[in-house]
Amino acid sequence: MTQKEDPAAHQVAGLLLAAGGGRRLGGRPKALLEHRGRPLVEHAVEVLRTAGCARVHVVLGAAADAVRERARLDGCVLVPNPEWEQGMGTSLRAGLGSLAGTGTRAALVLLVDQPGIGPRAVARVLAACEGESSLVCAAYDGVRGHPVLLGAAHWAGVAATATGDRGARAYLGEHEEAITLVECADVARPFDIDTPQDLAHLE
Repeated sequence: MTQKEDPAAHQVAGLLLAAGGGRRLGGRPKALLEHRGRPLVEHAVEVLRTAGCARVHVVLGAAADAVRERARLDGCVLVPNPEWEQGMGTSLRAGLGSLAGTGTRAALVLLVDQPGIGPRAVARVLAACEGESSLVCAAYDGVRGHPVLLGAAHWAGVAATATGDRGARAYLGEHEEAITLVECADVARPFDIDTPQDLAHLE
């Protein structure tokens, strides 16, 4: 007898934003920073898969060729973002665009530079998805953070407002009442790897 598959695993795609150039890190691409013996981008893909995302799209920008060569991203859909220097908003638009026509009902967006967010937090956000109208955010002591789940009904609106490094922030701010917050402070730490001092978080 075959094990019953979780339909959410196929209806929700993991969307990993991994295009950043690490400007404040001296131009070291964030995707290739080492964490637990491998590139951050590999670590983040495993987090999404362990949490239950069968489909994973990875948006690449800075040093994209080197990331493809050095990171094991088998089975992922690699999405180029030639406009990555203009900010995270361009990566979010490219990633959502790559999901069009795939039958995906929601995108679970994870940032490559937040290794303190593991599978348990991602799985909680994934479990709160109810379909294409869902908007779900992890919360840390009540404060909205990542990961963020965007139902397909919101993609056009998110893409229209995703500029600079704001990502989905403007859209989420306009639709605050529709957001389901999922508390994750007990299982994750939402720090960013942005500055040389932040590198101390890497293991």
